[in-house]
Amino acid sequence: MQRWLVALIVAATVLSTGGQAQAQPAYEAITGSGSTWSQNALDQWVQDVRRNGLTVSYSGVGSSAGRRQFADGQNDFGVSEIPFQGSDRGQPDSSPNRDYAYMPIVAGGTSFMYQLRVGGQLYRGLRLSGTTIAKIFTGGIRNWNDPAIKADNNGRAFPDKPIIPIVRGDGSGTTAQFTRWLGSEQGAIWRPYCGCQEELTSYYPVKKDKAPLMTSQTGSDRVAGAVAAAAGDGAITYVEYSYARARNFPVAKVLNNGGYYVEPTHFNVAVALTRAQINNNPQDQNYLTQVLDQVYRFNDPRTYPLSSYSYAIIPIVGKGDQRITAGKGRTMSDFMYYFLCQGQGAMPALGYSPLPANLVRAGFDQVKKIPHATVQDADVGRCGNPTFDPGDPGSNKLAREAPQPPPCDKQGAGPCEPGQGTGDTGGGNGTGNGTGNGGGENGAGTNGTATNGDATASDVDPETGLPVGDEADGSGADLAGSATELAAFRSDGMTKGLAAIAVAQLLLVLLVPPFVVRALRRRREREQS
Repeated sequence: MQRWLVALIVAATVLSTGGQAQAQPAYEAITGSGSTWSQNALDQWVQDVRRNGLTVSYSGVGSSAGRRQFADGQNDFGVSEIPFQGSDRGQPDSSPNRDYAYMPIVAGGTSFMYQLRVGGQLYRGLRLSGTTIAKIFTGGIRNWNDPAIKADNNGRAFPDKPIIPIVRGDGSGTTAQFTRWLGSEQGAIWRPYCGCQEELTSYYPVKKDKAPLMTSQTGSDRVAGAVAAAAGDGAITYVEYSYARARNFPVAKVLNNGGYYVEPTHFNVAVALTRAQINNNPQDQNYLTQVLDQVYRFNDPRTYPLSSYSYAIIPIVGKGDQRITAGKGRTMSDFMYYFLCQGQGAMPALGYSPLPANLVRAGFDQVKKIPHATVQDADVGRCGNPTFDPGDPGSNKLAREAPQPPPCDKQGAGPCEPGQGTGDTGGGNGTGNGTGNGGGENGAGTNGTATNGDATASDVDPETGLPVGDEADGSGADLAGSATELAAFRSDGMTKGLAAIAVAQLLLVLLVPPFVVRALRRRREREQS
């Protein structure tokens, strides 16, 4: 191409963008590490964005290791269920030399996956109260025929079979969430076993004198695998619901303060997290982190008590983060815009619950703090997130439409048998008065997750807790079709770039000799053919 023609195109581009060329840096590969609780979600998003030329590597090494690797500059971003603690049972846990911010990425329920065979068949209807769970994981209950388990299951007896509690052996955000709940709700059982005064610990204490059959495994996939193994009959563990779903293994229905035994479906998690208290002070280092006490104690019949969020720990402009080049900043910001928005649509099918609108909006603002971020004008109304209702943007649609639990899951009734669980139980007794400390939905206070028997009735699968046909109704997002439409969320800079091209093409038509235009057209046709 003639030099004068190249110069003309460049000049047209500069004119159309207000005097500045809008060239984007090339994408560079980024690495993240941390939570295995969130890993199934991260793995899906990494696979999705690869189609658009983004290279992201994620290692599930445990939240504690992910936070430590971020602080030491060994990764580009971390993922954790809890923020930096300063120290955790003697282990340093801070980031003094690298500035950071927290950003919620996905919600979910810490479930109790188990293998209990009755008459040679895997039993799928187990119900457990919080007190029973605490005693199982501290050695107070050691056999499946224990009277407390029989009482939880309304008189149904189980075989004389030892319970094998399996816990995390590494520093784990899942352990931190579980021990935070134990300390808050079952302190009289937990603290004598733990011997700890901290609010939580990422390192589960294995005490053979109190729980002789307790074993430990590293990572969520391994604890789930140990339960699902041929030798796992009698085993139980705590793990994100996604891992049980992936193996088609049951999780215990947990008794909530509404008097129902429920599973950690995306509906029940969404209901529970309308009571999460979110730190809404942008000047606080722990901005957007969660306090879950009111989640644990919410009396909506649909709520799953051990519901929570997971966080990305992202680098921000501050102390000169040398890892984040312009190319990495572009990759990281585009990746995070994707999973905050379209990526949430695939979460119910994986066993997670999507973020509500207020946390997605806050996440968009956090992404802008990443060094060299590509700023996008993302519209939450176009995200395809099941929690969003364009007609009522201040509400959480998923929580509002969550089905009531079946009557057979009420304390003192049932337990449910396969095929039971249709219709609306009515009689929901939650107050629906959000007490979160912010001004938006979900944890910042939805003020109106109505639970007085007025939720949409739905047939419920007794094994998964999901409404019949849920995964086919669009809210669960077909994993094979979760296309990465990054271009739909570009910023004004992209719009200006497209305008530059249009202006350049117009000038070519007006100013370039016709024979040059014909030559360029023939060349383009050859390339396309």
